[in-house]
Amino acid sequence: MTHRTAPAFAPAPGTVRAVLRATAVAACLPYLSLKIAWLAGSHLGIPRSSPLLRDGGSLMAFNALTVLMDAAVVVLAFLLTRPWGRRVPAWLLGLPTWCATGLLAPIVAVFPAQVLAGMLHGRPGARGDGPGALLAPWVWTVVYTGFIVQALALVALFAPYARERWGHLWRGPLQALPDSPTRSARRLTAGVAAVLTLLPAVMHLLWAAGGTAGLSPARVAARDLDARLNDAGYVLFAVLMTAGVLLLAFGRGRRVPLLVPLVAAWIGSGALACWGGWMMLTSLPVPAGDPKLPDPLMSLTYAVQMIVGMLVAVAGAHFFAERAAQRRSEGGPEHTADGAASGPAGIRPGAVRCD
Repeated sequence: MTHRTAPAFAPAPGTVRAVLRATAVAACLPYLSLKIAWLAGSHLGIPRSSPLLRDGGSLMAFNALTVLMDAAVVVLAFLLTRPWGRRVPAWLLGLPTWCATGLLAPIVAVFPAQVLAGMLHGRPGARGDGPGALLAPWVWTVVYTGFIVQALALVALFAPYARERWGHLWRGPLQALPDSPTRSARRLTAGVAAVLTLLPAVMHLLWAAGGTAGLSPARVAARDLDARLNDAGYVLFAVLMTAGVLLLAFGRGRRVPLLVPLVAAWIGSGALACWGGWMMLTSLPVPAGDPKLPDPLMSLTYAVQMIVGMLVAVAGAHFFAERAAQRRSEGGPEHTADGAASGPAGIRPGAVRCD
């Protein structure tokens, strides 16, 4: 008599997506709870000597803005897992996802390094807790851990969604890219982006190494290992973005999968643009003469960083539009109104489950 071995349990794709969606939403709750508490007047997790307590109306405005930003993660989690998310226009999904990538990727890359550095230097948190600290160390740990979980859950949700909806646009190696009428413009854009990236890359590398050029005296006094690791992270993303755009523009004949430089340009440009823009935005309410006012060279660094990231993003959108047009002219997969791939005759090869 033979015995059958019970098949291993394999959760349905819809179940996995539902779990990931719940994980992303749950990871938003600590940050949203703190921000709502601060908007209500609570000082939970804010030391009495924190400069944040002196920011008044600008702090309230930024708290409200960041509540909306984190709430957008909740919307994205549902959009990527519900059937109606398949009908959302590409730009309406791509732009907030790119922004979320740009804001979360540096935290995923740098925060663990800051925690490790803190442990090696005998302090448990990734941020200082001395006089003038912005927040209590536990706030950084709780909030940034939540950000990392959000990032991992969104990646796990977005990767299959993007593959099912747009995967035909990046299949194959770089050498399989057809000739493009905009190849010269693409190379010029890549060259301009690479040159512009030199300024933020060099300045962040200088600050990561301990240099003080472009930093006000107040910022020099506040510099610590965490700040230097942040700058090292920006250098990493500048190199990542530059490598991606140069490969896409000049990498013809290579066997590198097309997806690799696209991902590098996506992550790097998002990190540079979004954090450059955020640093510029947070400096707007600072009055003239305030010690926290950025030095002109620092402001220029973040402005160029933001501009070059946006330039690469626009070039990337044009690249995908051109690829979609090429696929249509070749008789490749197109997309129906709900975003699912279909063949030349409009026959869908398979329904996408998006529970």
